[in-house]
Amino acid sequence: MSIWHRAYTLAELERMCADTAVSHLDIHFTEIGDDYLTATMPVDSRTVQPMRILHGGISCALAETLASLASNLVVNPDGFYAVGCEINASHLRPATRGLVTGTARPIRLGSSQHVWEIKIENEAGGLVCISRMTNVIRRRRDAVERD
Repeated sequence: MSIWHRAYTLAELERMCADTAVSHLDIHFTEIGDDYLTATMPVDSRTVQPMRILHGGISCALAETLASLASNLVVNPDGFYAVGCEINASHLRPATRGLVTGTARPIRLGSSQHVWEIKIENEAGGLVCISRMTNVIRRRRDAVERD
């Protein structure tokens, strides 16, 4: 059974993120499963730190992109939206080239808070980073005004 509010396409997700940090970092959504969202990001001049390895903050940007968008795909967008309130990350091995792939899966999907686990792997399947993110679910003001 799918956790998503409705069926979404990868093209819709790409359009939602056009002209944002997501497109600047060349993050591309690659799969929407029943209970997960996956995206890739290159390890290149936009995403490495001076030692030429994937920047830890950019790993967090990929993790937050996945978890924030995923929460927004779970809630009814007519009345609610999700925003991040906490993220942590453990950087386990360096990535120096190619693509990394992040996969977000829910730990808890409550009515006011979502918690996600995001795993980022290199092309060989090695775990580069594991992250956990919490989103707060907010009611849209225009929805409140209609109540």
